[in-house]
Amino acid sequence: MTVVDDRIEMADTSDERTLDMMFEWLEPTPEGFKVEIVEGNVYISPQRDTHWRIILAVIRQLLSEYQENRLLSDVRIDYPGCLNGFASDVVALAQDAAKGEDGRWRYQDVEFVAEVISRSTGANDYGSKKATYATAGVPVYLIVDPYTGTWHLHTLPKDDEYRSVLSLDFGTPIDLTDTVVGLTLETSAFPRD
Repeated sequence: MTVVDDRIEMADTSDERTLDMMFEWLEPTPEGFKVEIVEGNVYISPQRDTHWRIILAVIRQLLSEYQENRLLSDVRIDYPGCLNGFASDVVALAQDAAKGEDGRWRYQDVEFVAEVISRSTGANDYGSKKATYATAGVPVYLIVDPYTGTWHLHTLPKDDEYRSVLSLDFGTPIDLTDTVVGLTLETSAFPRD
């Protein structure tokens, strides 16, 4: 049987796609790439040096408040809405976080998400992913943009939007002391693209 025959057979058996089915179709993912499904659309993007250095800088600072096993990078978490399986750049989970019956972390336990902008997928981070994180009740969502040298802090989620947004330049600390995160992130070492 060919790939085309397999796809036709799968299409004939059910019109209902699931995230598990879609991720299975995409395996194996090439090394150095991450796969996300945003509103049913598949995005495969390479990891860049600048991107990783910012992720690492954020994770290192979060270690002062979060145990290592509560910090994730590029790990699939399914979010509410139609076919949303995100592999966020940085996720901090609540102390009492537990995996669901499917063996994956639950979005209800996410306290903090940081996304580092890539040119090819940045519209998702600023748009549909931001709305999904707000809908999911993620208390703190941080967008770091190495192209503009700015960061954008989103807090106070309500419905599909964040009621508080603060945008400042790299070099300005991100004060999260009044949030569930409880610390200040230094940004002066964030590289630019």
